[in-house]
Amino acid sequence: MKLCTSFLFLGLISTLSFVTSDSVASHEVYALKAFKEAVYEDPHLVLSNWNTLVSDPCEWNGVSCTAAGDHVIKINISGASLRAFLAPELGQITYLQELVLHGNNLIGTIPKELGFLKSLKVLDLGVNQLSGPIPPDIGKLTEVMKINLGSNGLTGRLPAELGNLKYLQELRLDRNKLQGSVPAGGMYASNVASTGFCRLSQLKVADFSYNFFAGSIPKCLEYLPRSSFQGNCLQIKDIKQRSSSQCAGTSPAKSHPAANSKHQSSEHVSKHQGTSKPTWLLALEIVTGLMVGSLFVIAILTAFQRFKNKPSIIIPWKKSASEKDHTTVYIDSEMLKDVMRYSRQELEVACEDFSNIIGSSSDSVVYKGTMKGGSEIAVISLCIKEEYWTGYLELYFQREVADLARLNHENTGKLLGYCRESNPFTRMLVFDYASNGTLYEHLHCYEDECQLSWTRRMRIIIGIARGLKYLHSEVEPPFTISELNSNAVYLTEDFSPKLVDFESWKTILERSERNSGSVGSQGSVCVLSNSVEARHLDTKGNVYAFAVLLLEIISGRPPYCKEKGYLVDWAKDYIEMPEVMSNVVDPELKHFKHDDLKVICEVITLCINPEPTVHPSMQELCSMLESKIDTSISLDLKSPSLAWAELALSS
Repeated sequence: MKLCTSFLFLGLISTLSFVTSDSVASHEVYALKAFKEAVYEDPHLVLSNWNTLVSDPCEWNGVSCTAAGDHVIKINISGASLRAFLAPELGQITYLQELVLHGNNLIGTIPKELGFLKSLKVLDLGVNQLSGPIPPDIGKLTEVMKINLGSNGLTGRLPAELGNLKYLQELRLDRNKLQGSVPAGGMYASNVASTGFCRLSQLKVADFSYNFFAGSIPKCLEYLPRSSFQGNCLQIKDIKQRSSSQCAGTSPAKSHPAANSKHQSSEHVSKHQGTSKPTWLLALEIVTGLMVGSLFVIAILTAFQRFKNKPSIIIPWKKSASEKDHTTVYIDSEMLKDVMRYSRQELEVACEDFSNIIGSSSDSVVYKGTMKGGSEIAVISLCIKEEYWTGYLELYFQREVADLARLNHENTGKLLGYCRESNPFTRMLVFDYASNGTLYEHLHCYEDECQLSWTRRMRIIIGIARGLKYLHSEVEPPFTISELNSNAVYLTEDFSPKLVDFESWKTILERSERNSGSVGSQGSVCVLSNSVEARHLDTKGNVYAFAVLLLEIISGRPPYCKEKGYLVDWAKDYIEMPEVMSNVVDPELKHFKHDDLKVICEVITLCINPEPTVHPSMQELCSMLESKIDTSISLDLKSPSLAWAELALSS
């Protein structure tokens, strides 16, 4: 029977080899596409030639293949400022020897699938923004010689499985948030299952500094420089460590010898039982094995057939069939831990069964709601189908929510929380409600009761300037409004302006639409100028947009119209000449201050200078406006129709 089993097993292996031998290269290409799809910003267009329609993958930037060109053996893209998630599909490139993505802006977790890279010798993911624990599966990289995971945001304890890397010569884990003790184990332990760093006989360089490791340095690692352990919570006096307050709650896990011995004894019993199994049980195992093997072969044949029938451009990593899997792979629980999460049901009640619609577009629907306590809210629901919502978009959504939640200023919209549910598929944002609608509605409503007085316009301008000053110089990293215009300014009951960045969600939805079809020649390689990471680069763009908004406020004209073209082009003929400057003022305004107008025009001129490098900062502009513009109501009292409104406003 043993001979029969061996024959069948060898036959099964041969069949599998036959099935997969012609598809290995295709799977590697698929994995490369998945990697590219996980890149949501490529500012230097490093991946611009990653397109199988016109080029061989072995000629792609950063990719190296074997001499025969049938397998990918190196991916080296360092310092390219790629903003991306690590696609689990990388684990399919089984011949890969080097994966070097040093010095980019990778986010998310390290996929456990990297443990499938049995030929990998170099894994360098240092200087990125990776989070979460180091997967124990990294201990399966039996050929690896160098691992660099330094300067990330990794958390959790060091997996003892790293002690299985017998050829490991260099290990860099510095500047993370790792905790617990450094697992020692024993190089000469009699138990073959023993794990730990003392088994790493080839280890020459290791850096554990600036984490939260506790306990003591394993004796077998004392040959390393003392600096390799500084900046931790170790119980040593001769190396600089963190303060006791920083190290609170980081005591190392205590060993449990009893549990270990129990595990060893049960393992021994299991092995012993395996040698004396009854014949019927052995036959049952053989039949079960053959059935599982047959199903496996059928599954591979089916997958191979599907792969052959797919178009050349593949959209990888769609939402997992299992919500549990989806959560495990894509959700960063730490990112939104301080942001309020609302249930769809409570928002549905607050918004009167989502019937109270106050705005809509192809991208979203905005509802007004009233919570149980009486507070009014605005709920933005993203318009997107679940099948187009990839794991990458989910992480991008989370980062946007976390970024908006950190804003706290009287002239910026306050994000109260979010809603994320699967059945029905829901992605919503909850803001404080601004009762007077948008500034656009008041500037272009063409009704007497909508008319904004000059003083009120000046107050709105200064409020907007203060909000932008806060976003640009008081928030770290800086935050910019994606599309700064009168639709991005909401007005409260007393006409105080609130800057709200609703337009940033278009980047998510546009990306979803792009992914709903073929990726195209550019694939996912694009610069999402409104993304979290790019916001700090676009403060100059906000300054220019602020100038256009000022013109819109004082003139009552839209930024662009077919009859008169662009507002800036029209206004250039007036704003630099005091004698005709008043021509830019809204003709509906009966009263305005000429001194205020001169200041506004001066600010506009500075902001629209064709050389962006000379644009002033919002800090400078805000100071100019606050010091030179008088927002008292004395002038508007000359207009009887506005006097009582302004008096009420100032009271």
